[in-house]
Amino acid sequence: MELSQLETFLAVAEERSFSRAAQRLHRTQPAISQVIRKLEASVGETLFDRAARDGSLTAAGVLLRDYAQRLLALRREASSALDELKSLERGRLQLAANEYTCLYLLPAIDAFRREFPHVNVTVHRLLASRIAEELNLRSFEIGVVSFRPDPAQFRTIAIYGDSLAFVVSPSHPLARAERVSISELGQENFIAHNVTSPLRKKVIETFQRYRTPLNMAIELPTIEAIKRFVAMGGGVALVPHLAVARELKMGDLVRVKVDELEIKRVLRLVHRRQATLSYAARAFLHTVRTMAQEQGPPFFYHVERAV
Repeated sequence: MELSQLETFLAVAEERSFSRAAQRLHRTQPAISQVIRKLEASVGETLFDRAARDGSLTAAGVLLRDYAQRLLALRREASSALDELKSLERGRLQLAANEYTCLYLLPAIDAFRREFPHVNVTVHRLLASRIAEELNLRSFEIGVVSFRPDPAQFRTIAIYGDSLAFVVSPSHPLARAERVSISELGQENFIAHNVTSPLRKKVIETFQRYRTPLNMAIELPTIEAIKRFVAMGGGVALVPHLAVARELKMGDLVRVKVDELEIKRVLRLVHRRQATLSYAARAFLHTVRTMAQEQGPPFFYHVERAV
């Protein structure tokens, strides 16, 4: 049973005539009759009362008519929904980020929703180390990471340049210094993030290289908690600048430069190289590109080449 056969069947039923249905569908009457015979053979029932002259339906024909109308209505609805997806009048954008990289997404999502208010946006919170794995499971379309996963499997777009920031409370003695050396930090109480990451490893290795103690007496589960504890005067911290930009602007925290800890980071959008992105995902990438062009550094848009 094909939808085209059902369309012909409904035309005959509505016109109550094979000849008038043929005129309506711009086909010959024998062609219409052949379609109906094939449909009847497919369902195993006679659909029209051939003895009647008014194109009356049999009981089977009446039953099939109701289902045919519903099926064709569903096709029209599906076609309309697909058109809405293309025009972004509906749809869903699925992203993934960790606590830190999610901060980059906020202005990008705001710009995207202003242009496409009918598209729902969901950001899944994940450890960065899990994003590549979940992309392969199709849990979402685009992730945000601060490293480059396997270029053979994933396409990456560099989107934001960030740096590591050494921050203290305004009342801390170092808050009045513009610059300090790493050797001056050996007695400080560092508030650390208890999530293992390449950045944490790099910081530990840097302190070891300069033979300076790194006292991490307190470890907290979120960057937000770390910022608040440092602002209270509970210690000092090394966090991504993006994560403390607002607090620095408001004066809740103070950034002090440490030459030995000038560690740069690049945030990237990542998706499966072989993926066919949804209309919403492609529109989001266009939004990110436009945002980079309009705002300039530290925002940028650079598609990284496969190695």
